[in-house]
This record gives sequence, C-alpha cells and structure tokens, in this order.
Amino acid sequence: MKSKQSGFTLIELIMVIVILGILAVVALPRFFDLGGEARAAAAHGVAGGLSSAAATNYAGRIVNAANGVAITDCANVANALQGGLPTGYVITTPAPIAANATAVCTLTPPVGAAVTFTATGIL
Repeated sequence: MKSKQSGFTLIELIMVIVILGILAVVALPRFFDLGGEARAAAAHGVAGGLSSAAATNYAGRIVNAANGVAITDCANVANALQGGLPTGYVITTPAPIAANATAVCTLTPPVGAAVTFTATGIL
C-alpha cells in the first residue's frame, strides 16, 4: 500500500514567501518615517495651544482688565501660554494686532515646517 503524504508543496511555500516579501516592501517604509509626522503633530499641538491661550486670554480680559496679558502682536501670545513657548519654537511674524481684531500668526518649530495659529488682540 502507498502511504499518503501531507504538507505543503514547494511551490506553495515559495508563493507565501513572495507574498510576504511584497507586503514587507510596501508596508515597512511607512513604519520607518514616523518621526516627521510626530514633529508635525507636535508643532500643530503647540499652535493649537497658542490659539487656545489667546482666546482664553481675550475672554478673561473682557471680563476683567486685570486678568491675563495684553496682546498687541503675535509674539505676545507666548506670554498668555502657561509655561511659555517651548524651547526652539519661534513666532516668526510679530505683526501688530489691533484691539478686538484677529490675525494669523506663524509658528516655526525647531525642525519641520512652519504652522499657523490665530491670535486676538486686546489691550
């Protein structure tokens, strides 16, 4: 009697290896370049914090002029941010902002592309 053998053929094993190789070539580069996305997310987070600080400062000064800080240009928004601006970040467009007006300001991170945030002027 013949004994029945079971298992995978050589062709099937080679096809699995080829498919895994193709998946590795396509998927692995996405995992290696996460640093750039992390830096961009950090810059957007700081810009969001600056926008939020400017809005909260504006609301506080409207209620009581002794609250918060005066914001007359983009650079003053860093003073409204609790803890100040993180090291290496620079507000590159300190344009004057009129009272009760909004302006779009630019924040440059230590590494990566610049991002924008909105500031509201108040005396």
